[in-house]
Amino acid sequence: MGDPAGPGGPSVTMYEQVQASPEFADLRSRLRRFVFPMSVAFLVWYLAYVLLAAYEPEFMSTKLTGNLNVGLLIGVLQFVSTFVITTVYVKYANKNLDPAAERLRIQIEGDDQ
Repeated sequence: MGDPAGPGGPSVTMYEQVQASPEFADLRSRLRRFVFPMSVAFLVWYLAYVLLAAYEPEFMSTKLTGNLNVGLLIGVLQFVSTFVITTVYVKYANKNLDPAAERLRIQIEGDDQ
């Protein structure tokens, strides 16, 4: 699949051809459309937690029930949100990324793998 660029010129590898293909650009775009907004959302959520802990200790120490306060609840929700984001990403990747990546893999390696 690698065509030389011209007599005496550098040859374009199969990987470079795939990287330049519309299919690869679409796959990269799909990944970025998910990863960037989700990363920003999580970082804002985490930063809010840190800022609340630093600048609003009275609010964070507000008791909800027993020994549970707002700070502890938000801290636990940080872990929960990480697992939720991971689960959502896996479902998104299985549906939108993996099939396209598999098609590109077959294009590069052939179907006899």
